[in-house]
Amino acid sequence: MKIVLDTNCLIISIQEYSQRHWLWQAFRDEKIVLCYTNEVLSEYYEILSRYYSVLFADGVVEEILGAPNAIPVTVFYKWNLITADPDDNKFVDCAISANAKYIVSNDRHFKILESIDFPKVNISTMDEFKEIIQV
Repeated sequence: MKIVLDTNCLIISIQEYSQRHWLWQAFRDEKIVLCYTNEVLSEYYEILSRYYSVLFADGVVEEILGAPNAIPVTVFYKWNLITADPDDNKFVDCAISANAKYIVSNDRHFKILESIDFPKVNISTMDEFKEIIQV
């Protein structure tokens, strides 16, 4: 199942001691396919460097780049569906371009996607997604 992972969910799932680590482990176990763009990967790196360290961010990005279940995506059209926080559109555009099943995010700005019929983008919180993939 192809997903796009919002940075807020990556941050809280990456550490082994986190109760949300099941999500990162599902990626490592190849239960999900992680779709990303250069812009998404750059944000991952920037935020992980800030919260943890440059070395840690390097390791996570290298793991994503080397994973057989991580797909680089090229975005050819920017939909601009989220106006409350336009920076979140990078995840939406990635999901649409990749034909991803879900964007996994706990960010309330993504809720607007539920009211947009075209293009249809499914949003899931981490708790909802845990039920979907049954980990």
